[in-house]
Amino acid sequence: MATIAMDPSLSLQIGRGSNQHGAVPVKEEIQGLIKVYKDGHVERPQIVPYVTPALPPELGVTTKDFVIDNFTNVWARFYVPKSNWKLPLVVYFHGGGFCAGSAAWSCYHEFLGKLAAKAGCLIVSINYRLAPENPLPAAYEDGVKCLMWLKQDALKGSSEWWSKQCNLCSVFLAGDSAGANIAHNVTTRLNSKNLYPLTLKGTILIQPFFGGEARTNSEKNMVQSPRSALSLPASDTYWRLALPCGTNRDHPWCNPLGKGSAKMEEMKLLPTLVCISEMDILRDRNLEFCAALGKAGKKVEHVLYKGVGHAFQVLSKSRLSQSRTNEMIARVKAFVNR
Repeated sequence: MATIAMDPSLSLQIGRGSNQHGAVPVKEEIQGLIKVYKDGHVERPQIVPYVTPALPPELGVTTKDFVIDNFTNVWARFYVPKSNWKLPLVVYFHGGGFCAGSAAWSCYHEFLGKLAAKAGCLIVSINYRLAPENPLPAAYEDGVKCLMWLKQDALKGSSEWWSKQCNLCSVFLAGDSAGANIAHNVTTRLNSKNLYPLTLKGTILIQPFFGGEARTNSEKNMVQSPRSALSLPASDTYWRLALPCGTNRDHPWCNPLGKGSAKMEEMKLLPTLVCISEMDILRDRNLEFCAALGKAGKKVEHVLYKGVGHAFQVLSKSRLSQSRTNEMIARVKAFVNR
């Protein structure tokens, strides 16, 4: 299996206006991940290898890529473990601040292959459109479109290789970081949709990427290494690139607890599992989100993984991170098989 051919913790340093695309100055940059020039040109260095759907045979997981929408080039990678019974379906959205990442990144391919095998679930990993070329709500729209595609495919039975092993009455939306934000916002958009024969049972939010104009304690005071997967300057840059022009971090898509957001009590939300990292700048914001769900009477449970930072499950190969990743997979398995 391909692995990350780089420093697994990444080096995300902000540099603005220092590099040139010809004579055009840089408008925004997260070093190693994305560079946006003032003329709109976008560069994304290949910091993580892109890999084919192949997985080691001993993992017992069949994989295949499907095009969801030819016009927007949205596609999905399916992970189907060998099983004698029908499995829960997890629709997964990768992280990357809405601006980077891919369902074909080796780190996600490795993690989701392992998750499918060990948690006993069928996974559909969505390769949605990225900002700033496609600012929000493009990623949310792609998520809804993928659910409708899965619905239609299940109805016509054209993909028996996956739907035959899938428990269509046990569907979960999941993701990490920006992907968790997408899973949450797609859930709110599906309330008015008829998804039969699919039945949504819950959401799994791993280090959900939310924000706000007012800083939390962990955002202000959490000391981050220069190689951290998410710094506060990087977070702010992602939001500037992803949110609609003229908005700020109190936009409901960024801050679900802000004054302009819908009241949690009035929202139809699914039972939710939130996975939080102790050393993540998003820690306090994630905890506040869980508290708000609970106060609104929603079913929510959260786990705090000690000693690890943002995106540890896909970016870190340390012994502690691997141990915490196995704990996370076990918790997800319990949640989807409840």
